[in-house]
Amino acid sequence: MHITEIMRGHSPTFSFEFFPPKTLHAAETLYQTIRDLESYMPDFVSVTYGAGGSTRELTHDLVERIQHTTKLDPIPHLTCVCHKEEEIDAILLRYAKSVIGNILALGGDRPSGMAYDKSRESFQHAIDLVKFVRLFNESGVHPDRRGFGIGVAGFPEGHPATPNRLVEMDHFKAKVDAGADYIVTQLFFDNRDFFDFRERCGLAGVHIPIIAGIMPITSITGLKRMAELAGGARFPAKLLRALQPCQNDPDMVRHVGIQYALEQCHDLLTNDVAGIHFYTLNQSGATRMIFDSLGIPRNRNLQASNV
Repeated sequence: MHITEIMRGHSPTFSFEFFPPKTLHAAETLYQTIRDLESYMPDFVSVTYGAGGSTRELTHDLVERIQHTTKLDPIPHLTCVCHKEEEIDAILLRYAKSVIGNILALGGDRPSGMAYDKSRESFQHAIDLVKFVRLFNESGVHPDRRGFGIGVAGFPEGHPATPNRLVEMDHFKAKVDAGADYIVTQLFFDNRDFFDFRERCGLAGVHIPIIAGIMPITSITGLKRMAELAGGARFPAKLLRALQPCQNDPDMVRHVGIQYALEQCHDLLTNDVAGIHFYTLNQSGATRMIFDSLGIPRNRNLQASNV
C-alpha cells in the first residue's frame, strides 16, 4: 500500500526505522527488535542505506526478509551517492518483484575514507532520483499500476548544505513537485522547528503529508554521536538542562531522554501531525515505552483494515 493510502485509512501513522546489521551479534539484536516491535503493528518500517550505498546489499536483503517473513511493511531508503542509472533501475526492479510499495528517495551521505567526485554522479540531487523513480513507475513494471509511492526527506532545522532558507524551500518544493507523495523529516528536538517547517511548506504550496522524525536520547554517548552525525542539529536548553544533573547516571539519562521524546510526541499529536517516525537505532526498549505511554492500541491497524 502507498503511504497516502494508509493515511486515508487512519491518521496519524506510527512507524519505525532500522539499519542493516554488519555483524552476527548486531543481526540478532535487530531481529529481536523487529520481533518486539512487530506486535505494535506499525504502519510501516524504513530501512536505511549506508554512506555511499556501503550497505546496499544488506539493505536489500533486510527489506526482502521483512517483507516475506513478517507482517511489517518495509520502506527501503534509496540514495543518489555512488549509483549509476542502471544500478538504480535494477534495484527498483528487484523491489517491484518483491511487491515493495514505497521508496524513500534521498540525497545520501558521502562515503568516508575515499576520494569522491560528486560531479560525476548520475544523480546530483534527490530531485533527480525522484524523477527517475517516477519514470520507472510509468513503465508499468511494478505490479501496482501506480508504481512506488515516493517519499523524500524534510529538514525542519534547515538543510545543512543550503544556508539560504528561501532558496532551500524553492529546492524543496521542486523536489516535491517532481513526484513525491510524502515527507519524512530528519530528527529534531524542538517542535517549534517542525511546526514552522510545516507552515512554510504550506505557504510554498507543498501539501503532501509530513511525518515527524523522533529520536529518543538514551545515553550521553549517543547524544554526542548524534551531534556529530546530524550536522546542524539543535539541542534546546530545556533538554540540556534536564540532562545536566544526571549525566553520570545512565538510567536517569535514559529516563529523561524518553520522557522528553514522549512530551514531543504528545505535543505533535495535539497539533495534528500526519505521522510520527521513530529512529530506533535497532533498539526497541525506548520506542516501546513511548508507544505504550501514548496509549495507542496495538491492534489499531487490524481494526482499520476491517473497516
